[in-house]
Amino acid sequence: MTQPVAARLAAAVVEEVSKRVVGQEAMIERLLIALLTGGHVLLEGVPGLAKTLAVRTLAETVRTTFHRIQFTPDLLPADVVGTQVFDQATGRFSVKRGPIFANIILADEINRAPAKVQAALLEAMQEKQVTIGGQTFPLVEPFLVLATQNPIEQEGTYPLPEAQVDRFMLKLRVTYPTRAEEKEIVRRMAGGVAIPVRPVASPEDIMTARAEIAAMHVDDRVMDYMVDLVLATREPAAAGLADLAPLIEYGASPRATISLAQASRAHAFLRGRAFVTPDDVKAIAPDVLRHRVVLTFEAEAEEVTSDDLVRRVLARVPAP
Repeated sequence: MTQPVAARLAAAVVEEVSKRVVGQEAMIERLLIALLTGGHVLLEGVPGLAKTLAVRTLAETVRTTFHRIQFTPDLLPADVVGTQVFDQATGRFSVKRGPIFANIILADEINRAPAKVQAALLEAMQEKQVTIGGQTFPLVEPFLVLATQNPIEQEGTYPLPEAQVDRFMLKLRVTYPTRAEEKEIVRRMAGGVAIPVRPVASPEDIMTARAEIAAMHVDDRVMDYMVDLVLATREPAAAGLADLAPLIEYGASPRATISLAQASRAHAFLRGRAFVTPDDVKAIAPDVLRHRVVLTFEAEAEEVTSDDLVRRVLARVPAP
């Protein structure tokens, strides 16, 4: 599959998703970036903003398997990854695979599940495998976890562990539609008639596009810029940002640098370029870094958010 064909494939996926999801272009593009790089996405927004609809529609545009897992406080790890079942007829245990064995997983309201369930996801998200009864099972590529969470309702929720959050390539903040977009939403959805979408990509197409994106050229100066951005969140004083040092408890990990490089390549790819520019890095950096910068109590007291800090870093770290 040549690059122009792969680019048309991406455009076709966006067109199909846009039949159901009005506006939210940034969210749709970021979901496609995740699909084309193999990164997981955490979508945060109040109920009713089409987070679940967008993920389900994206899955329908790819000829692949899709499972939705509704996370609840009483969910068990076995409900996600599977368990061993004893067969009385044979006197042996057999493995019953859980819903994690699919290409695209929608983890709905992921912060409602306790820590033991979150821990069960760690191996699947990073190593693309799960262990059941001491036996390891690889997950079929493409494998993608797209999770949603509600930022305003905290009763019955569990904060995601840092190790879990860091495994999400992107964290997206989904906002309200504009007035014109909301009017179009009512026009399309108020009748209650389902809007059909068609599958326009296969898993093989996705894996081929991933290989093309991974081979894209990144100039050393742009690579240095990515590293400088991440290092500035860890050691702001050394980067000439001493005023940010009291506000950052922990900076972004090396996994953030990898994610920034992968997502920047995909961002450039979706714009028809075979190379990455600093503008690609700046466009995608907030989604890569916002959930990886841990604030101090001083920052919280001053009502400074991680988005504020990332904006300051991007404004002050010189680009090539």
